[in-house]
Amino acid sequence: MPHAATLEIRGLSKQYQVKGETLPVLDNVSLSIKPGEFVSIVGASGCGKSTLLRLVIGLEDDYQGDILLDGHRIVGTSLERGIVFQEHRLFPWLTVEQNVGLGLLNADLGEARKRDAVREHIALVGLEGFERAYPYQLSGGMSQRVAIARALVNRPEVLLLDEPFGALDALTRAYLQQELQRIWAQEGITMILVTHDVEEAVYLGDRVVVMQPRPGRIKRIVDVPLPRPRDRGDYAFAAIKEDVLSEFSDHPRDELIAEPRERNAVEWQFSW
Repeated sequence: MPHAATLEIRGLSKQYQVKGETLPVLDNVSLSIKPGEFVSIVGASGCGKSTLLRLVIGLEDDYQGDILLDGHRIVGTSLERGIVFQEHRLFPWLTVEQNVGLGLLNADLGEARKRDAVREHIALVGLEGFERAYPYQLSGGMSQRVAIARALVNRPEVLLLDEPFGALDALTRAYLQQELQRIWAQEGITMILVTHDVEEAVYLGDRVVVMQPRPGRIKRIVDVPLPRPRDRGDYAFAAIKEDVLSEFSDHPRDELIAEPRERNAVEWQFSW
């Protein structure tokens, strides 16, 4: 099992230069993520969620503040941090096992150990029997599972997920959310998910970080103290979901989130 990392983001600010003018994207973002924690980040388009992931993965280094992994400042990309994007980005001329194996190109492992790691992670994402298949022979959900296996095969300390299920249909998305939760529990690593889907954020996260835009900053952090596996039809789940959604509404939160007795004495029964 990989070592789960502590991620510290302190006073993070980021600007871009657009047509000679400074465009602030992130402003004084601070967040501490514990080892093995699953943190979901939600926010409207333009709030800097994806930029935040790009900085954590090390694709950009022009920023103010600190991003620390186990106390060490992040500099450039590293095998310690994996990432999965909304598009699977598989190479169409490579098979499943070859695409997964790309994650080990820079790993200091012998060929036998690399083959074992690829086989193990293909099994982890439930794609045994598809090792020799090409991307065009896979569904969208299967392709994303290959991308997850590729990101995990070198056993990173942190896995970043940037809208990984955003392009999938609702049924496939719900299934892969369950699969991702299983993989997270089995691998025991720190995961950070960026999503527009509040239900997804609550279903998967230990905490939900709500960001607001222009420039991007943390508005609120909502704890999700629910046992796993989570029941989307449970009242407590629905209440936390509504609580997060209220952050994107013009109405005060206390008008949207009421105690059960204040809901005209109606007992809601959910069934899925």
